[in-house]
This record gives sequence, C-alpha cells and structure tokens, in this order.
Amino acid sequence: MSDLSAATLLQAAREITATALSIPLHHFRRGFDIEQKADESPVTIADRETEAALRAAIAERFPGHGILGEEFGSENLDRDVVWVIDPIDGTKSFISGSPLFGMLVAVLKGGQAVAGIIRMPALGECYAGSLETGSDRDGTPLACRKGVALDQAFLCINEANSIMAEEPAIFEKLMATGQYQRLTYDCFPYAQLASGQVDAVVDYNLQPYDFLPVAPVVEGAGGIITDWQGRPLTLESGGRVVASASAKIHEELLKLLAG
Repeated sequence: MSDLSAATLLQAAREITATALSIPLHHFRRGFDIEQKADESPVTIADRETEAALRAAIAERFPGHGILGEEFGSENLDRDVVWVIDPIDGTKSFISGSPLFGMLVAVLKGGQAVAGIIRMPALGECYAGSLETGSDRDGTPLACRKGVALDQAFLCINEANSIMAEEPAIFEKLMATGQYQRLTYDCFPYAQLASGQVDAVVDYNLQPYDFLPVAPVVEGAGGIITDWQGRPLTLESGGRVVASASAKIHEELLKLLAG
C-alpha cells in the first residue's frame, strides 16, 4: 500500500482489530487456564490467540512493517512503520469478568505514534484517533473537556497501589487534587478523557504497548499526553505517564509530579 498517511493507517488499524474481536469475547467469562509471567502478571490463551491473530493480519497486509507485541516480542523495529500491540490490556479485569479490558494497537511512523485504537470488546466500543483525523467513538467525534480548572477536575489515578507504595508523597498530593479522584486501571480512563468525561489520567509502571496506542486517541481529541517530565512518548519512554484535557491542567500536574 503506497498511501501511508495517518488516516490510512488508522483505518487499517480499525479493520485489523475488528478481525480479532471475536477471540477475547469467545473466552470472556468462560473457563480457561491462567499462567503467571516472569513479572508475576497473568496471561491467558485469549491474550496469546488475540495477539497471534493481530500479528498475522498485520503481516499479511503490511509485510514490510515492524511489530512489537506484549506476548510475542518484537520484530523489525528498525522499519519506518511499526505496529505496537497489547492484545488484552487489563488481563486482571478480563479474568475477573470485568468488561473494562481493552485491545490496544498503535501505528508508529518514524518513531512517532500517528494512529491509535482503544477497542473495548465487552462494551462493544471502538475509540480511534490521530492528530490528522481527530478522534471518534464508533464514528462519533470526540473532544476533551475544556475550561475546567484543576481544582474542579475529575482525576483518574491509574495503578494507584503502585504509586502509593513507591511514591507515597506524590500519591498523597494526587488524592488532594481536583474535585473528584478515582482509583482506576488500564486503558479505559484514556477513552473517558478523550470523550470529555474525565479531565486527567496519571499512570505508572507502563510499557510502550500500554501507552503508545492511547496517545493518538487523547491527542486527536485535543488532549495532551507525556511522561511525568513533559516529554513526548516514544518506544524508549519510561512507564510514568500523565494525560490531560488541557494545557493548563497538564502544566499544573507536571509541577505536582515533579515532587
């Protein structure tokens, strides 16, 4: 395919993720074995089958592209276009019967995430975005909420148990920030941010396949997403991420996260 615009890549990502949608749904709330990976996180047959299907669909359609996936590693990361996959983001949600697990795919061009997909299989929703096209939920345009001061904001604190254990002073500040605080997990808070339902997400201990797919969705809806130092997100970024509906909220959160 000669046209590798963000719009074209985003549409391809929509179609490719749709082809694998039935796999996690087939296993959801049914009996399956759960294994523990080296980092003690759980993995199931649904994770592996879903990623295998996504990788096969990408390789068939774009044989010259690179791929990085959570379950099966990387190949050809030196290519100009690289696909980043998290087949089931929120495996703990998945194995406990919660519908708030996602399927995440990003497309990187020249190292920058130009298109992203947050599919919520059990909710029947697909959030897609890029700076070029904007973001949408199943075709309905999305926009982050504007004009909200931080003291009136709805703040999602992802991986709060880890932040509380490893950065207790920052956790205490976060719990005193905004009008509402909610302890959350995984990708859905970013979809809520892009939909104008919450105003910021602070996250911790992520991998590139966790944060790169959500970045174009947030940015396409007019939001901002960086690491805790305010730097753009890349494959080399650390796991501390903050996303905000507005530049003002983002600036204030960066100051808070700087300690």
